[in-house]
Amino acid sequence: MTEAHRSTPAGKPRARALGIPFDGTPGRWNAITDVPGVEVGHVTLIEGEGVRTGITAIHPRGRADPSDPCVAGFHSQNGQGEMTGVHWVQESGTFSGPIALTSTHAIGTAHNAIVQWTARNHPQVADGWLLPVVAETWDGYVHDINGGHLTEELAVEAFEGAVSGPLEEGSVGGGTGMVCYGYKGGFGTASRTVAYAGDDYTVGVAVQANFGARRELTIAGVPLGRALADDNPVERFFAMPAAGSVLVIVATDAPLLPDQCRALARRVTVGLARTGSSGDHFSGDLFLACSVANAGAITPEDDALRSTAPRRYDELRFIPWGYQDPLNQAVAQATEEAVVNAIVANEEMVGYAGRRVPGFPRERARELLAPVLAARADALGELDAQADAADAKAAL
Repeated sequence: MTEAHRSTPAGKPRARALGIPFDGTPGRWNAITDVPGVEVGHVTLIEGEGVRTGITAIHPRGRADPSDPCVAGFHSQNGQGEMTGVHWVQESGTFSGPIALTSTHAIGTAHNAIVQWTARNHPQVADGWLLPVVAETWDGYVHDINGGHLTEELAVEAFEGAVSGPLEEGSVGGGTGMVCYGYKGGFGTASRTVAYAGDDYTVGVAVQANFGARRELTIAGVPLGRALADDNPVERFFAMPAAGSVLVIVATDAPLLPDQCRALARRVTVGLARTGSSGDHFSGDLFLACSVANAGAITPEDDALRSTAPRRYDELRFIPWGYQDPLNQAVAQATEEAVVNAIVANEEMVGYAGRRVPGFPRERARELLAPVLAARADALGELDAQADAADAKAAL
């Protein structure tokens, strides 16, 4: 386990620092940026007593070439939310340009920011038309959501400042004011590596976690929420304590078809379920999966409109459907860990109207998990010993 797996660049602990076990093999940084070319930027606004918001920018192919379409698929587990641009994703199986995750009432600002960033940096792309992907979750519990605090200029900074490498998590970017399972939630990320036909691929996940009731919270299969039911001011505020939303962006460099990306987006639900969520009516659970493979393989729509653009046939290389299961498993594994990272790498927050969200009690959770995980390790060791003995006997 590397230091990047245990802590964020600012030194905040991640889930693995608590000894929480997760299946699968993470990438170098255990982040969506392990996928080659992916860059992520945050703008975080924490001002005075009522401003607790921000924006997260994701460049699937990096900032250099936003016009090269990515193969993509969308899935809505529950539609009490908004993700722009997905009509075109569903129509064409592709999208291009950056993605923004932000607050519910800042969707228009983020949308305009993508247009402005593109016009400044890639004017030839903006000369046609843009269908930006912008998604939201509600941060109005701790944030003055109607105050218009996120401006286009501030939002553009997130796209300008996006980088590869390890990422900050918790109360950063679009996740700044979010709540997850009654604890301070926000941005989380994780990745998994997958081998196929002699090639190594990465599946990365970015989560904006703003969902779940405390009683549902499950970590490593242990229903922690029942033992951590105290200190829950968020539940006293809402008649429906599970109300909220969750956004998940999945990226991979594995070559896939649009329907295969849609299949990956559906597997996000498995990872969320492992953390305790069953999906709620007042939650917008919206997931987008994309493949950054097959660079240059898809003709941009603008090119097809220009009389000088040469006509050609597009071709996609893809992993056969029958070998997709390891990728599906990687999505479930990375989603589960990204959600837990979002609450572990966090602290208490007090915001708008004095409303308070407690931070996840890391040491208390470690104590509750320790005996269960130890017993599980003993049981697995015994099963391994029995399997080894059976193999030895069979070899005689």
